[in-house]
Amino acid sequence: MIHYCKRCLMPETKPDLFIDEEGVCSACRSYEQRKEVDWATRRQELDNILDRYRNHAGTNYDCIIPVSGGKDSHFQTIRMLEMGMNPLCVTATTDMLSDIGRYNIENLKRLGVDYIEVTPNPRVRRRINHLALTQVGDISWPEHVAIFTIPVRIAVQMNIPLIIWGENSQNEYGGPAAAAQNNTLTRRWLEEFGGLLGLRVSDLIGQENIEKRHLIQYTYPSDEELAHIGVTGLFLGYFIPWDGYTNALYAQGHGFKTFPQAIEGSLVNYENLDNVQTGIHDYFKFLKYGFGRATDLACMHIRRGRLTREDALTLVKKHDGKFPWTYLGYPIHEVLKDINMTIEEFIRICDRFTNKKLFVSDSRGNLVKDADGNLTKINYDNP
Repeated sequence: MIHYCKRCLMPETKPDLFIDEEGVCSACRSYEQRKEVDWATRRQELDNILDRYRNHAGTNYDCIIPVSGGKDSHFQTIRMLEMGMNPLCVTATTDMLSDIGRYNIENLKRLGVDYIEVTPNPRVRRRINHLALTQVGDISWPEHVAIFTIPVRIAVQMNIPLIIWGENSQNEYGGPAAAAQNNTLTRRWLEEFGGLLGLRVSDLIGQENIEKRHLIQYTYPSDEELAHIGVTGLFLGYFIPWDGYTNALYAQGHGFKTFPQAIEGSLVNYENLDNVQTGIHDYFKFLKYGFGRATDLACMHIRRGRLTREDALTLVKKHDGKFPWTYLGYPIHEVLKDINMTIEEFIRICDRFTNKKLFVSDSRGNLVKDADGNLTKINYDNP
């Protein structure tokens, strides 16, 4: 039996989530605390920090903004421009970039910024995608690592100490109290919450003919390099109330393009538009923990009063955890072909990473699947 938060639909199976004696999860409690925040004071605090890092001589950039071209990186960039900052936008190229993802990257450039895009060796990246999916059940592992390493490497190389990140995921989605209050990015934060899943970059050396020289862009700078430049990161969501939906609306007002309909496995059309592999990534979260992107979104909208819990549950049952035959209209065989994997091999990996305690099985212990390969959770809500 899976236990769920009584306010939202987040299950106890989510890593780092705590459901208290009243049946309320730590993510809901964290959002509850926003009412106590003096946002005007935090905004002034942000202004003061930005003033300290401005390059008044105009000889270098004021900050780095890691961007994917999505709604949140549009919002981060627009806000920094509105606050008079001169940012350098840095993209760690998406593993398998969609057409709409490329459009939004070009739109972000049109906001009026200097921009750098770093693309790790695609041949090596495909091997890492295959290894990571096979070993830790995350096809997007190399992208999630590069999102954190590449902007920090650029910060060291170009002597730009301030990095403007978006939200602290532990604050929005729950987590240890210390992490929920953390408003700076550190090497420790990367190791704890940056998506490594216990697989270290150094573990790749010697596998699939991968050498240390192939992994430069996936390697975080040393503590000495960080200290020499004084690299620090700020989570903008700590200083400004963070909401993906309003970020999307504001981004759309500045040319950001959304998908024509709700994205597969999701409830909305305005996020996770860039990486065609995301459908597989989100599906494995469902297999491991019994919830997917539809649950994440439903819970965020419940907390903000935009969805009732009852309606959210209906939507989650309909959309969450469907086998990712397509994503953004791209068929799964195209995605798997890119990493040299067959659909048969993929399904075997899916079954291996599925937590069978969370899903319906037959009398022989085999997972029960419908005609489309979809699983059924043992329970979708508290009894």
